[in-house]
Amino acid sequence: MQRRHWLAASVCGLASAAAVPGWAADRLRIGLTPVILADQVAFLSRWGRYLASRVGIEVEFVARESYQSILDLLFSGQIDAAWICGYPFVRFENELNLLAVPLYQGQPFYQAYLIRPKVPGAEVQGWADLKGRVLAYSDPLSNSGWLVAQAQLAKAGVPVRELKRAFFTHGHRNVAEAVAARLAQAGSIDGYVWETMRSQGMPAIAKTEVVWRSEPFGFPPLVTRKGPEHPHMESLRLALLRMSDDKVGRELLASLNLSGFTPGQPVLFDSIRRQAQQVPGSGVGG
Repeated sequence: MQRRHWLAASVCGLASAAAVPGWAADRLRIGLTPVILADQVAFLSRWGRYLASRVGIEVEFVARESYQSILDLLFSGQIDAAWICGYPFVRFENELNLLAVPLYQGQPFYQAYLIRPKVPGAEVQGWADLKGRVLAYSDPLSNSGWLVAQAQLAKAGVPVRELKRAFFTHGHRNVAEAVAARLAQAGSIDGYVWETMRSQGMPAIAKTEVVWRSEPFGFPPLVTRKGPEHPHMESLRLALLRMSDDKVGRELLASLNLSGFTPGQPVLFDSIRRQAQQVPGSGVGG
C-alpha cells in the first residue's frame, strides 16, 4: 500500500510539472466522481447549463470512477477543475488551489460514518469489533472511505491484516449497498452521502445503520491545479458562490443536499492533515 501511494504521488507530481494548460476556449471542464443521484446524467446536464449561462461559455462535467482518475485528468490538463476529497487535497496541496467548498447544512464540514447491516443481533458495535470481519471501503484516496478507517482501526488496536477481508467499492453509495447486501459486515462511508441517500429514500439505507460518527472534517472541495488558470475560472467561482442567491441555483443545490458554496481556506482540512500524518503510507508528511 505504501509503495503504491508513493508511486501515485510521484506520477501526479510529474504530470503536474509537465502539464501545459490545455484550455478549451469554448468550454470549462469539471471532473468529478459519480454523484449520488438516480438521474446523474440529467442533473449534470442541468447544472452545466445553469453554470454556462452565468460563466458565458459551455461548462462540461467529466465523470470518472475514482479520485485518482480525476486527478490524472486535472494534472495532465485534460480538465480545468475537479471536485475531489479533502484527503487528496492535503496530499497534493502544493499542486492544488481551492476553487470553492460546498456548504452542507450551512457549514463546510461533514462526518465520516461506520455503518453495519441493520439486522437483529448485529455484532459490530465499533471499530474494535472488526477483527476477523469484512470491511468495505470507498476509494484509496477518500478520507471517509479509507483514511479514517486506517486511523480508527489503529486506534482500536485492530491491525488491517487482522480483518477477514477489505475491499474497495469505488463509490460511497456502493459502500452502503455492499453493507446492505451483507457483502461486508461494516462500511466506512461519507456521512453526507449516507444522510443524502436517506433523504432520497434509497433502499440500501433502510438496511443499514450508523454505529460511529467522526469529528467534523472539511467538506470535499472543488480545486484547480496551481499555475495559470482558465480565463473564465473566476467567473465559474463566482457562479458557484452565488448559486444560493437565485431560485434555480437553490433547486440544484437542494438536489445535491447542499446549501451553497464558500471560498474556503486550507485550514478547513487541518483535521484531515493531522489524521493523514498518523497513517503510514498516506503520502502526507509530518
